[in-house]
Amino acid sequence: MTDRSVQAITFDFWDTLVRSDTTAFRVARRLAIGEVFADHGFTAEHDAIEAAFDHAVGLFDAAWSTNEQFTGHHAIEAVLDMLGHSPPAEVRQRIIDAYVSAGREVEIELTPNIGETLEALKARGLRIGIICDVALTPSTTLRHLLDRNGVLEYFDHWSFSDDVGVYKPDPAIFHHALAGLGGVDPAAAAHIGDLRRTDVAGARAMGMLALRYRGANDDNDESHGPEADVVVDDHGELLTTLGV
Repeated sequence: MTDRSVQAITFDFWDTLVRSDTTAFRVARRLAIGEVFADHGFTAEHDAIEAAFDHAVGLFDAAWSTNEQFTGHHAIEAVLDMLGHSPPAEVRQRIIDAYVSAGREVEIELTPNIGETLEALKARGLRIGIICDVALTPSTTLRHLLDRNGVLEYFDHWSFSDDVGVYKPDPAIFHHALAGLGGVDPAAAAHIGDLRRTDVAGARAMGMLALRYRGANDDNDESHGPEADVVVDDHGELLTTLGV
């Protein structure tokens, strides 16, 4: 149990609220753009699309590591460029829209006990937010998925990198979240996520209570960044950890 008086808590998205399933989203994107390609007579072999997708993911990883924005819109432009397609503007927009909205119908898996924990935290008066580094699936889709799975209602505010313009551990995204939660003092706030470099380092630098969740991904490599103040295996531990 922490000796802090915690008034607010922010959650990372992938592998904290929702288990990461890159394969399902990748398949959805491939099928979505494949339909548009077929409608307009563009050819692209499966292996060529997969290679272009790998190229886009590599570009995202490089940008993410240096805190330069790289969204799904950038990714599909890179895919089209690698495939050698230069469609007219209207068709290009159809391809972009298909790519970035492809994940809306993907079946996601919430992490164990997250719904019950969010409900309990809310009942105890905590302000609850999201701080998420958006990769190739836009925040509009991520919020839709949370809503479809019945947990979006528990959040008072969210700070997604494609809205704020920076990734964790940049303090700007943490400041955005705390301001949106009512101007909560960092010392009275906690952040929970799975990654040392972004979640733990960012929260600690802000003076927030840093919690590392390893129930979906155990980032136990010390070279990735500092350890959290508290490590939890299950969201059900949060109420005791926070003393609420």
